[in-house]
Amino acid sequence: MNYVEKIFSLKEKVAIITGGGGVLGSEIAKGLGLAGATVIIGDIKNYKEVADNLKNSGIESEGEYLDVFDKGKIEEVAKKIVDKFGKIDILVNAAGGNIKEATTSPELSFFDLPLSALEKVIALNLFGGAILPCQVFGKYMVKNENGASIINISSMNAFRPLTRIPGYSAAKAAVSNFTQWLAVHFALEYNKKIRVNAIAPGFFLTQQNRYLLLDEKGNLTERGKTIITHTPMGRFGNSDELIGICIFLSSDASSFVTGTVIPIDGGFNAFSGV
Repeated sequence: MNYVEKIFSLKEKVAIITGGGGVLGSEIAKGLGLAGATVIIGDIKNYKEVADNLKNSGIESEGEYLDVFDKGKIEEVAKKIVDKFGKIDILVNAAGGNIKEATTSPELSFFDLPLSALEKVIALNLFGGAILPCQVFGKYMVKNENGASIINISSMNAFRPLTRIPGYSAAKAAVSNFTQWLAVHFALEYNKKIRVNAIAPGFFLTQQNRYLLLDEKGNLTERGKTIITHTPMGRFGNSDELIGICIFLSSDASSFVTGTVIPIDGGFNAFSGV
């Protein structure tokens, strides 16, 4: 193994991906697995199918039912992983998303957004999507003598709040802040080799946002056109373009990187529009 392979290798590392059954989570899981990690897919659906597909690619993988709102279930999964593999090296919190009921539209004004819908979006992205898994899996990870890496999924919304999605924007801004807080807390209180970072994807087509970006015929909506116009690279991101940064943040190559929120956005955040 040469120098570059060594510092980016995830061989003998154990990774748990919450929300691993989704489009972005499963792609990240595949990338970590191809870099050598043993990958556990945690989700409420598709977890077995994704794990089986990874096995077919030669990746050591398992699927576990995991509800990120159920702390007891998260603890059960964490204990099962540690009992079998002895440790948890990598946590990727990929659970999250938005819902139509928390999105303003001509039919639903900001003043009429249901509290229940806003609470659901904030709970999914902040509590289930970051805090609860970090509490449970993190308790094991801080015991690792060689350190560990947590990767949260923030969003471009955390840098530049977007129209129509106030709950999602607020939640992702909170995820970025929590990521920085936890990075400091773990390093000062528990283990200076524990790293906590976040990635902030720009615009990737997923099931959750497709209705905002494409119409029924698959053409760009006005919102989709505006996004492409304000993305210097002129396109949406592909899910596999999240893999490289996640391998970097999971590996020894980023051993002195913690408390960061890294955009993967085709230049959207850097572009003033002029």
